[in-house]
Amino acid sequence: MNAPFQETPADTSSDKGKLPLKVLIAAPRGFCAGVDRAIEIVEKSIERFGAPVYVRHEIVHNRYVVEGLREKGAIFVEELDEVPDDAPVVFSAHGVPKSVPAEAERREMIYLDATCPLVSKVHRQAERQIEKGQHIIFIGHEGHPEVIGTMGQVPEGRMTLVETVADVAELTFSTEDSLSFLTQTTLSVDDTAEVIAALMERYPQIVAPRAEDICYATSNRQAAVKTIAAACDLLLVIGAPNSSNSLRLVEVSERLGTSSKLIQRASEIDPAWLDGVGTLGLTAGASAPEVLVREVVDKLAEWRDIDEEKVRTMDEKMVFKLPRELTE
Repeated sequence: MNAPFQETPADTSSDKGKLPLKVLIAAPRGFCAGVDRAIEIVEKSIERFGAPVYVRHEIVHNRYVVEGLREKGAIFVEELDEVPDDAPVVFSAHGVPKSVPAEAERREMIYLDATCPLVSKVHRQAERQIEKGQHIIFIGHEGHPEVIGTMGQVPEGRMTLVETVADVAELTFSTEDSLSFLTQTTLSVDDTAEVIAALMERYPQIVAPRAEDICYATSNRQAAVKTIAAACDLLLVIGAPNSSNSLRLVEVSERLGTSSKLIQRASEIDPAWLDGVGTLGLTAGASAPEVLVREVVDKLAEWRDIDEEKVRTMDEKMVFKLPRELTE
């Protein structure tokens, strides 16, 4: 990892009537390439086909983003049976089981797949492992859309979900069974390493994926939090309660001994949280736009005299292409 470097602090006016507050803003933070791509797919679909465009599940886990797209003409539904046959539909960035596009094709629907390419990579790995006759141990959080989508890539019964080291201990496979493993892309780097170690110790024959499945953005945001957490009295994470990568940022901070709060908007901040806080850390999950970061800083400035500093651990230059249907 590159050594952290500090950006030029933003200009803030001093207010002698307020206590000072140092705000360390982690970078990278906020939108990743997969989220950027998913949002653009919905926006360009509305431009191409006209409103409404249906979206199966939240395109990404962020209420602000979802409401913004709804205002532009997106209609969010849970299942395809809520979508008229002649209306375009977009599948969310988290991925969907194979049965979903199959049903869309059966109904001759116009559909666009906004699945993050890094999630799609895991789907392809799952297919290859099944072709080799391996049973897949999938490390992930039960009920998360990405987990549902990935498990839906293979025949029922060919993939087993585990979340913890304790789950690994309860597996009933033998050392003779042909096994492989994959992981959800938005997990805790440290927790996943422990589960993988337990799997490999219990099943020495288990086949690992060619490359780590946890995505670059998840790893980078966790690393950025680790860089600033020790210097903070409190860390705020902007993200949704159903956002896996945002929840992991809270866990990373707490594990390092720094109190952390998950918020969706600045309005959720309780000024009492700032009692005794001299340095506050701020980051945002991969589905949270930068406008919400600025909103939080502005809210903090209502109560305290802000000295803002951005602490960057690395640059991200990843860009994913749009589906061919929107570029041709």
